Amino acid sequence: MKGVLLVNLGSPDSPEKKDVKKYLGQFLMDERVIDEPLWLRTLLVKGIILNTRPKKSAKAYQKIWWDEGSPLIVLSERLLKKVDKMTSVPISLAMRYGNPSIEKGIKELSDKGVTDVLLIPLYPQHAMASTETILVLAEEIRNKSYSHIKFTNLPAFYNHPDYIRVLSNSIQNYLKGKDWDHLLFSYHGIPERHIRKSDITSSHCKINGECCKEASPAHEFCYRHQCYETTKQVVKYLELNEGTYSSSFQSRLAGQPWLKPYTDKVVEGFAKSGREKMAIVTPAFVSDCLETLEEIGMEAKEDFIEKGGKEFHVIPCLNDDIEWVKVLSRWIDEWAVT
Repeated sequence: MKGVLLVNLGSPDSPEKKDVKKYLGQFLMDERVIDEPLWLRTLLVKGIILNTRPKKSAKAYQKIWWDEGSPLIVLSERLLKKVDKMTSVPISLAMRYGNPSIEKGIKELSDKGVTDVLLIPLYPQHAMASTETILVLAEEIRNKSYSHIKFTNLPAFYNHPDYIRVLSNSIQNYLKGKDWDHLLFSYHGIPERHIRKSDITSSHCKINGECCKEASPAHEFCYRHQCYETTKQVVKYLELNEGTYSSSFQSRLAGQPWLKPYTDKVVEGFAKSGREKMAIVTPAFVSDCLETLEEIGMEAKEDFIEKGGKEFHVIPCLNDDIEWVKVLSRWIDEWAVT
C-alpha cells in the first residue's frame, strides 16, 4: 500500500523562551545545518548561541504567532487537509525539527498499512540543511524501526513547469493593481562551503557569476544554481524586463561567508538609491514562517520605509493556495499509479 509523507522545516511548540531554546538546540545541532566538528558545534550552539539567541528569537516568534499556533504548522496542516481530499492514498505531515516528528509521521503511515512512502520535502531547492537532512533522518528511522517500508523521494522541484506556473501566477495575482518598480527574489541563505560540499564533481562550483550558468551534473544538488534558475524561469514566465528584478539571500549567521548578495543590504540599498516601491517574494519556502513573516514582512519592510522607501509589497508563500494543492495532488497521484 502506498502513502505520502509531507515534511516541512518545523517550529517551536510555543513562542515562549524555553520552547524556542529547545527547538533551536535541535535545529542548530544538526550537522547539516552547522557542519562543524561535534566539539566545535557543541561549543558554538550550547556554549554561546543557546545562551543568547532564544530570548531574541522568542520575541520574534511572539510577533507572528497566531491564535491557532505557529503559522508554519497551521499552514502546513491546512495544506495537508486539502491535498488529502484530492488524493486517494494515505498522507501524513511531519517536521524535520519539533513536532510532529518524522518518526511520528512514518508510524502513522505504517499503522495504516503503508509499505511504500513518497517523501516530499516541502523545499523547492535542494540543500544540505533542508532536503538532505530530511532524507538522511528518514532513512535512519526506516533502517532502525521500519525496514519493511520503501522510500521514494520527490526530487527538487525548483524548475518544474507546474511549480513555476503556480509560483508565477501567485506573484502576478498578488501584485495585480499594486504599484512596484522592482521585484526581489529573496532566498534563504546558506554558507558558501555548503555549496562546495554538495558539488558531486568536486570541481565545478566556484560561487561566482558564471558557474551556475554552465551546464554541470553539480546542478542537481547546487542550491545556488537552483535558486537562480527559479528566478530565471519565473522571470521568463512573467516576461519581466531586465532591471526590474534581482535575487538575494537572507537569514545568515555571523562568522563565515554566506551566499550573497544579502537581502537586508539589497533592500537598504534600494531605498537609499531612490527606489520607492518594491515587491519581494520568498521562493525558498512554500509555507510562510518566521523568516517570511517577521524577517521580511516586518524587519525588512521597516528598514525599507525608514531608509526612504514608500511601498513594500510582501508576496505570500504558496501556503495552501488551491492551484498549489492541485499540483501536489497530481504529483502524488502520478506516483501512486506507477
